[in-house]
Amino acid sequence: MKIIFLFIALLFILTNITAQESRKRLFNIKKVGFLYNKANEKNFIFDDKDFSYSTNTYKLQAFYNLGTWKSLKFELILQPQMQILEHQLLNKQFVLPSEENYQEKRIEFTTPKTMHLYGFELGFVIKKKILNRLDYLIKIGLGIANIDTRTERLAKGFTFIENATLGLSYSLTDKTFLSIGSNIGHVSNLDTQKPNNGYSFVGFEIGISYVIK
Repeated sequence: MKIIFLFIALLFILTNITAQESRKRLFNIKKVGFLYNKANEKNFIFDDKDFSYSTNTYKLQAFYNLGTWKSLKFELILQPQMQILEHQLLNKQFVLPSEENYQEKRIEFTTPKTMHLYGFELGFVIKKKILNRLDYLIKIGLGIANIDTRTERLAKGFTFIENATLGLSYSLTDKTFLSIGSNIGHVSNLDTQKPNNGYSFVGFEIGISYVIK
């Protein structure tokens, strides 16, 4: 909860600072929002029998206009976030006898666990209008994070987060927008620590945002 309050405080400070600046400046915050994502590795793309993995992700969002080109609109999103992860190793043979303390690790990793990931992600969005109030969107996200528990697939500590989303954005009012989409994501640490098998997953997300200018 402390992390969430810090995120809210940071977003509030950023919003107040930018509100005092010129509206013509490129990187003024245009919208603020909240997004919820639910994902797992049991899907038609990823379905590993060795483990189970699911995540509930909560993102605060600050939107910046990057401009337009032809019929396309471009946005940048700053996304501090918290992920609550559920993990269990299902195949204990994944931990090889050649590993140090392998029997203890098998017990540790086959025990269901709840983990937490705290991260910061940049999202790059391309929008194209398809109806009066409806836009099609593509979003690419890349960020850094810290995960608080080790597993047989990923070390505790520093890691990267990657996401790609296809979805729709609907204007509920002149200032309020609803977005829905499906995303594919990956978490790994780029071999900065071992192990680094990481997690790949598919999920669905819903978000609400509000224009502050």
